[in-house]
Amino acid sequence: MDDDHARRTDMKKLGSSMSRSGAVYRALKRAIIEQALAPGTKLPEDSIGERLGVSRTLVREALLRLNGEGLVELRPNRGACVAQPSLEDGQDIFAVRGALERLVVQNLAGRLTPDHQRRIEAHVAAEEKASGRDGATSIRLAGEFHIMLAEMTGNALLARYVNEVVSRCSLILALYGRPHSSECGVSEHRQVLEALAGGDADRAAAVMTEHLMAITSRALISGQDQDPRDILASYAREEGL
Repeated sequence: MDDDHARRTDMKKLGSSMSRSGAVYRALKRAIIEQALAPGTKLPEDSIGERLGVSRTLVREALLRLNGEGLVELRPNRGACVAQPSLEDGQDIFAVRGALERLVVQNLAGRLTPDHQRRIEAHVAAEEKASGRDGATSIRLAGEFHIMLAEMTGNALLARYVNEVVSRCSLILALYGRPHSSECGVSEHRQVLEALAGGDADRAAAVMTEHLMAITSRALISGQDQDPRDILASYAREEGL
């Protein structure tokens, strides 16, 4: 009985640790994707752990996970920072994204269920509401639109890859895009929806390609020095940390 109790206690502690590690990961990822943490921003484990109320170990786990997704760079003897992809990296990432998202819409064209269409309509409506009012929300919703379409294909591997490249594109846009370029024109999203509902796979692929080309045509902007502790405070509250 004592052994069973000990095992249950250990499992409970493990579950709690994994939950808090996931919350740290989500808070950091959202702050990066929403461009609250700019490329190059240092991410010291001790100060982030202090701000989020977690151990350095949990912060390190989250940073390792984000490093695997290309959002964080782990530099020997210099600590972690938000990744700074080069312009050439960005061109490669957008090329891969274009190919993946053409595959997504080709799979979805003419196959949207009524539930799919309602969800997309609701999402675009939310984008329209946030446009010009809440930059961070607009950025997040713009990316989620593309991820949602990928998930609707039912292809888990495709959805995973689209999720990763969309996240990486947020870094590219933070470095090489003009303000609000990552929001993606909501009208362009409506055009994608109309093409999908129309059932023409070639038309849907063309519209998506035009949409992604419009995103990549933004001008260069510069970032600012930031203290990640201050930025992460609101994200920590939303994750219950």
